[in-house]
Amino acid sequence: MKVEAFDVKARKKVVIENPEIVTLKNGRLAARGKSPLTGITVYKILSKKEAEELQKKKK
Repeated sequence: MKVEAFDVKARKKVVIENPEIVTLKNGRLAARGKSPLTGITVYKILSKKEAEELQKKKK
């Protein structure tokens, strides 16, 4: 599953490299990874369905 996030530095959507699921302070799930264009860390807040699909793809 390809996860897209907004790269603020490049000002465009990019596909996250090596996405990993993290839990934010408020309990929401998010995908965290690197931008292939600029190398900065990007996040995408996920729905429960998206998080489950991403976890299945990782296994």
